[in-house]
Amino acid sequence: MRSKNVTKKIDKAPQRSLFKAMGLTDEELDNPLVGVCNSVNELIPGHTDLDKIADAAKAGIRMAGGTPLEFGAIGVCDGIAMGHEGMHYSLASRELIADSVETMARAHALDALVLIPNCDKIVPGMLMAAARLNIPTVVVSGGAMLAGRHKGKDIDLNTVFESVASYKVDKISEAELLEVENSACQTCGSCSGMFTANSMNCLTEILGLGLPGNGTIPAVYADRIRLAKYAGIQVMEMFEKDIKPLDMLTEESFENALKVDMALGCSTNTALHLPAIAHEAGIELDLELINKYKKEVPHICSLAPAGSHHIQDLHEAGGIPAVMKVLSEEGILNEDLITVTGKTIKENLAKAKVLDTDVIRDFATAYHAEGGLSFLKGNLAPDGSVVKQAAVADEMLVHEGPAKVFDAEQEAVAAIHAGKINPGDVVVIRYEGPKGGPGMREMLTPTSAIAGVGLDKEVALITDGRFSGATRGAAIGHVSPEAMEGGPMAIVKEGDIIQIDIPNGKLNIDLTDEEIQARLANWEAPEPKIKTGYLSRYARLVSSASTGAVFK
Repeated sequence: MRSKNVTKKIDKAPQRSLFKAMGLTDEELDNPLVGVCNSVNELIPGHTDLDKIADAAKAGIRMAGGTPLEFGAIGVCDGIAMGHEGMHYSLASRELIADSVETMARAHALDALVLIPNCDKIVPGMLMAAARLNIPTVVVSGGAMLAGRHKGKDIDLNTVFESVASYKVDKISEAELLEVENSACQTCGSCSGMFTANSMNCLTEILGLGLPGNGTIPAVYADRIRLAKYAGIQVMEMFEKDIKPLDMLTEESFENALKVDMALGCSTNTALHLPAIAHEAGIELDLELINKYKKEVPHICSLAPAGSHHIQDLHEAGGIPAVMKVLSEEGILNEDLITVTGKTIKENLAKAKVLDTDVIRDFATAYHAEGGLSFLKGNLAPDGSVVKQAAVADEMLVHEGPAKVFDAEQEAVAAIHAGKINPGDVVVIRYEGPKGGPGMREMLTPTSAIAGVGLDKEVALITDGRFSGATRGAAIGHVSPEAMEGGPMAIVKEGDIIQIDIPNGKLNIDLTDEEIQARLANWEAPEPKIKTGYLSRYARLVSSASTGAVFK
């Protein structure tokens, strides 16, 4: 036991004395010490209930013979941070979370961990820490929010964003906007569609670090509390059997995750977080695999924002095990991999079945013949870019149009609201990458504005920043290299013709290589937007989006 370094031997009396200052007994100190990292706070609706999850996990740990010791982690709500300086901190918080979990576990010689995240950057941050620490770990999230209801239809946070744009162009009244605002988010939990938080909670199951149900059991269900208790019990079994995260986080498990990502139509942010988690596991995840697997795995679940279903519908249809079962029956998944259940994927799926064939379709009746994401390259994105293909209208899968260029998100939003964007345009938002942002701001406001004014089937958006998992339309993000690093995005001019071919993975500007190089030769990097504090340090350390925006 690692904890014997602070609990055993005569010369550890001072350390034991400090533990006893908190009321621990000799018997508790004889047990394995299990850290319970709880990101509960009163700022994120997905995290307000995590105290109950932590209490349940600690009960499970005690039932199985461990001593739980709870500590906290920060979290940023992307929805609340959206559209102002707060969004600079969202992606950047992922590294702080990973570092803080590592620090607490190593400093206090913990034997095992139960990690309790729920929202966008907290989940990958904790998964990165799990890979880095490689001590027995189970992740149990707080669960998804239930969808709201308005005029007989399920709605969600994305509905509110789009309704703001509809109000600004007089499509709805202020009174109706208020009705939507008051109806969309009715419970605690991670926002109810297949947005980034739920994408990552689902992929945690695929990677083997979350128990079945982790991605889809709604936050307000009693099943979520029971799941947390089982997570506490299971981490002790992992400790006894010496099963560690790197036993699960293999090349094959990341490939499985990408394949299920295609079936689900997950957020484009998974293309940032999976490589970052893989990096901590010593694995280089090639994002060009996205285009390989999108041809092999069709889009069989159409959840918001691409479709009308929400996470609760996916759960009632059989959850992630049912989705995996469909893929396994097609011979798509590697089923021999171990998971935190102590069993293989094949054993976990033995009783899984699809309970609603509209929510989870088979390959023959898939919503789209190709998977949910597409990886685009070309002279505008030499190192790649990503789009949520499943949420793009058929009319926009192939598009060519003149660039409308903006050097910041707020400039683009103002132009959209002012009616300055025309059908056929390609909105280019640059200097919003990991370095240029800094922090690679998530931009749901401009994409929702485009959808809200009715142009999502006529206008594309391209950025070296990123888009929310709630985004729909031809929104291409993560363009790499970013403008701040002298990527081709930096030299796009108003009116340049941008060529988009999502099915074939192409993103180009209609310029010769010579013209691109001539423009780049005359380009000078702008002054950093933020020169002090954590974000200044982050901008100096962070790598490209194409490598997961990890620290160098």
